[in-house]
Amino acid sequence: MVIHKTKSYRDMSKKAANIIAAQVILNPASVLGLATGSTPVGTYGLLAEYCENGDVDFSNVKTVNLDEYYGLDENNEQSYRYYMNKNLFRKINIDISNTHVPNGKAENIDDECRRYEQLISSLGGIDLQLLGIGHNGHIGFNEPDKVFPLKTHCVDLGESTINANSRFFKSIDEVPKKAITMGIGTIMKAKRIILLAGGEDKREILKKALFGPITPSVPASILQLHNNLTVITSIDF
Repeated sequence: MVIHKTKSYRDMSKKAANIIAAQVILNPASVLGLATGSTPVGTYGLLAEYCENGDVDFSNVKTVNLDEYYGLDENNEQSYRYYMNKNLFRKINIDISNTHVPNGKAENIDDECRRYEQLISSLGGIDLQLLGIGHNGHIGFNEPDKVFPLKTHCVDLGESTINANSRFFKSIDEVPKKAITMGIGTIMKAKRIILLAGGEDKREILKKALFGPITPSVPASILQLHNNLTVITSIDF
């Protein structure tokens, strides 16, 4: 585990963007695992700048997103496909057909989970996975549990996650109660993982994840076992 302590959110975003840019420059056909939420917005903005300036070429890159709300389609402004199109994909020279997000409107959720898992495998796995961390220690939408889920699956969102995400919706009643997410096993197969954490409200959960017991009650704690984990944080802990 390598921990980079940054002075600000901007510095954190720049450090992450530089690592991702270097990955793409060294391997133009990289498979990137991407995250959503407020934390990576700055990173995506910088990657878009690098691309516009001609410093990074995403034309041969493939992406797979961690998760998607179940019940929302790509035209819904709160869907993660919409988020990715808005914050990154439409700002860089990536082939949109090479960008993958679980289908939140799939008729059969179990079939969709199997399809997505097979898709990741068919791409040769993930070269670099970007992660954030939830207030309850979730990564992707893997909520605290009694076991570490291995593969892409449907999850019932926890109360704290629903409450945290309600700020993006008109009311808490509109927040989806289910999501499709990569499993912990899928995430851990990534060749490299970057964990971004900003905001003092995540100090305690970050400490538990990085230095506490490895337990499915803190899903992110499994990252301690990854052999190429980089943590970039503006949090003092």
